[in-house]
Amino acid sequence: MKNLFYPLACCVIAGALTSCGSGKKNANTQEEQSSDMVTLGYSKSLKAADTDSLQLPIDKDGYITIFDGKTFNGWRGYGKDRVPSKWVIEDGCIKFNGSGGGEAQDGDGGDLIFAHKFKNFELEVEWKVSKGGNSGIFYLAQEVTSTDKDGNENLEPIYISAPEYQVLDNANHPDAKLGKDNNRQSASLYDMIPAVPQNQNPFGEWNKAKIMVFKGTVVHGQNDQNVLEYHLWTPKWTEMLQASKFSEEKWPLAFQLLNNCGGDNREGFIGFQDHGDDVWFRNIRVKVLD
Repeated sequence: MKNLFYPLACCVIAGALTSCGSGKKNANTQEEQSSDMVTLGYSKSLKAADTDSLQLPIDKDGYITIFDGKTFNGWRGYGKDRVPSKWVIEDGCIKFNGSGGGEAQDGDGGDLIFAHKFKNFELEVEWKVSKGGNSGIFYLAQEVTSTDKDGNENLEPIYISAPEYQVLDNANHPDAKLGKDNNRQSASLYDMIPAVPQNQNPFGEWNKAKIMVFKGTVVHGQNDQNVLEYHLWTPKWTEMLQASKFSEEKWPLAFQLLNNCGGDNREGFIGFQDHGDDVWFRNIRVKVLD
């Protein structure tokens, strides 16, 4: 696999975000106010359509900065209309204040999403974890609810609808040794494809993640190297799901959602996982590729 990302780019032309070689605006964007700002619609609450607009800076290479280092503008909790209090801004970073209890949640936590759905895109973000830390980066996520036998509506976890780029302290978290062929280590497609080479920097140091999604082709990068590639919505994708913890037999709803991840529109939210441990994210930006 080549150590360069695909040369897909977006252009900013006369104040509109377009794909190169096309005069059409991306359907996910609205009219821009200036050559260095883009306006995105976003959803303030669960199941809501894009209900408001958000102006964000866009650079000459087409990357939209979706975290300004100071505010949670455009962000909210998964399934919530606000940011849970355990997510804070610290030294220009988004930080989750973990309890050290892993998935045994306490306090006002939960996963965090940027509340605009992206379809074809490149995501760049830097992250670091505490010793033994565990988290993840989700993409093409949906907010999913189900109804129990008593007629109550319950929010399903984000990871049953979204592929996960694993964020982990490989040296100190036991999950690094589980799964198969190291497919739960940093930058892996969680529980399905291992990141090769495994070039993670240790806990307490910054790592650079890059995720490209383009018409079903997905590439994970870590610290400026491509580490895996796969293809959504193909027989091979279904086969990988069947061999994972999300198989049709083990978890029918997860299998159904992931087999058609992104839904009918092939788009979804970007999110960060609350796994109960301290984790930091910064320099978060997205380039739209359609």
